[in-house]
Amino acid sequence: MEKIQVNINSALKEISLEQVRQIEKSEAAAALQTLKDGTGEGNDFLGWLDLPQRTPQHHLDEIQAAADQLRGCCQYVVSVGIGGSYLGAKAVIEALNNSFDAYNAPAPGCPKVLFAGQNIGEDYLNELQEFLRDKSFGIIVISKSGTTTEPAIAFRLLKEQLEAQVGKNEACKRIVAITDAKRGALRQLATEEGYKTFVIDDNVGGRFSVLTPVGLLPIAVAGYDIKELVRGAFEMQEKCAEPSDDNICELYAATRNALYRAGKKTEILVNYNPKLHYFGEWWKQLYGESEGKDHKGIFPAAVDFSTDLHSMGQWIQDGERTIFETVISVEKAASTTVIPADDANLDGLNYIAGKRVDQVNKMAELGTRIAHVDGGVPNIRVSVPELSERYLGQLIYFFELSCGISGYLLGVNPFNQPGVEDYKRNMFALLEKPGYEEATKAIKAKL
Repeated sequence: MEKIQVNINSALKEISLEQVRQIEKSEAAAALQTLKDGTGEGNDFLGWLDLPQRTPQHHLDEIQAAADQLRGCCQYVVSVGIGGSYLGAKAVIEALNNSFDAYNAPAPGCPKVLFAGQNIGEDYLNELQEFLRDKSFGIIVISKSGTTTEPAIAFRLLKEQLEAQVGKNEACKRIVAITDAKRGALRQLATEEGYKTFVIDDNVGGRFSVLTPVGLLPIAVAGYDIKELVRGAFEMQEKCAEPSDDNICELYAATRNALYRAGKKTEILVNYNPKLHYFGEWWKQLYGESEGKDHKGIFPAAVDFSTDLHSMGQWIQDGERTIFETVISVEKAASTTVIPADDANLDGLNYIAGKRVDQVNKMAELGTRIAHVDGGVPNIRVSVPELSERYLGQLIYFFELSCGISGYLLGVNPFNQPGVEDYKRNMFALLEKPGYEEATKAIKAKL
């Protein structure tokens, strides 16, 4: 059975294998055991840990049925959410989609998934509403409270538009709410209006929620196999459940922390497949929000190669040596494209005529990794057999479990995000939200 693999050989110029193994066998193994025992900080947010194993088939069937209902009546489905309520689904859909799918009209029973609520862009929302004006659409609204500013604004606008276009009764059939089981504004509205609902479990934080209805419903609406996605995650859960010499989650967490202790403060997630751009965005939230606290944490960045070699490549090759790279390498492309010969050969490319484009890409990857390692940038390589639901499921769980281990190695609570609230308090004060009168006075005094 193929699985993703991790190779740290190109990281061992800056740190030793003995250092990594020492962290792996003692601290990382202890961190994994702490996660399993539920005895560490943030232990009330560990519902994701065994989620692939305990997700029953009938629950996946219910999610698929809701997706099929939307697929049967909508050309477009707008998934409304922000952060973990948006990035996981976006990452998987973009990884599996045809790169030019957005330019094709939706086929019957195959709606396109759009996203809203991930920003407060007035032009973005206006253009989305104009686009949907003569379209058949539905809404998946994802919010535990129903009051998070960005998605709440988007949902208010889209709900009003949908009701105006199809009537309130039909709109209620085209809205699915993913929210708290009992509390909150969205739960109250969904109950009053009779929306189909799914629950965001209290013990699963947003950035760990892609394998819950938060991610699975939009992915299913897009036409992808959520059972295979969960199966892949379960395979990784089984593989890495216990401390061992071949536990790749322990290995990755130990290696990145050894590099951090050696002065490598920034981790750059690299892909050589443009379909993985949003996977990098999902990964940045997972690690940034989990580890960046108490004035600690590896800064997560992401690049798309070879594209960004022509913009960021110079800095990575010759800039400050406080970085390391984790490279996601997809072993097998889904299609075959061979470079043709040309009699004139004005571009000088006949030397690669007859080779697959992917072969050239692989040599670009290998050549870049060698150059960066020689230039003082340690590399961790994560190889993925192919882009499919199963292997994306493996990759998601691999990074989630590694993140939990790594957070404990750093000595932080990986499952809270106290700093995220600061901007919200200031925004509410500036907007003069009721209840923030004193904060409004204080912040205006600073201006």
